[in-house]
Amino acid sequence: MERASTIRRANRHRGEIEAVIGGKRRILCLTLGALAELETAFAAGDLQALADRFSSGRLKAADLVRVLGAGLRGGGHPLSDEEVAALPLDGGLASLAKIVGDLLLAAFGTPQEPAQEAVSPNP
Repeated sequence: MERASTIRRANRHRGEIEAVIGGKRRILCLTLGALAELETAFAAGDLQALADRFSSGRLKAADLVRVLGAGLRGGGHPLSDEEVAALPLDGGLASLAKIVGDLLLAAFGTPQEPAQEAVSPNP
């Protein structure tokens, strides 16, 4: 009898992503708690202010560590920011920036286009 695989995959509908960090495949997620943690860390008044900060595209290395740490904790990996900062950069800084970008995109999504009004053929 074959045993079912126990490897859990990321669920994009829940805002999860997968990434190799520190040599291990991990699931990351910016849960509501993780977002609240980031609001406090970045002194953002609300989620819109947090999204605006991230959309500027100007993040410091410390910002990347905070976002990555919050995403790891939200994905079930209890690592402190100090432990996250000490992890080796698989693929270098560009890879880390992509992971953080993917995580933010999964959490905040993309701006929606305005809804098209239905046009009735009979006015």
